[in-house]
Amino acid sequence: QVQLVESGGGLVQAGGSLRLSCAASGRTFSNYIMAWFRQAPGKEREFVAVIGQNTSPTYYADSVKGRFTISRDNAKNTVYLQMNSLAPEDTAVYYCAGRVLFLGLSTKKYDFGYWGQGTQVTVSS
Repeated sequence: QVQLVESGGGLVQAGGSLRLSCAASGRTFSNYIMAWFRQAPGKEREFVAVIGQNTSPTYYADSVKGRFTISRDNAKNTVYLQMNSLAPEDTAVYYCAGRVLFLGLSTKKYDFGYWGQGTQVTVSS
């Protein structure tokens, strides 16, 4: 199994930036596809971004395309989410998730078996 711990959330004004980190431990990090999801109050958990084994491929939700960037550093067992031009509608708990590499890329939350505890991102207007 792999254990995931997110950090980097907080309160930011609209238009600002944050970088989330997700540190993995327990198994070979490069053997996992990594993704970010988010869940706003009263809403379903939704896909944000996913990254393959190395720096590519990457896919993004339309709502964050051009503003958010997912990346990973396999030497540090960490996946990142750089969030720019934040808006109030980006307010949510952000979760990182892992999926074993051989299963292939996915943007569906039910396809990911490993989850962190989440980190709160609040964007004020």
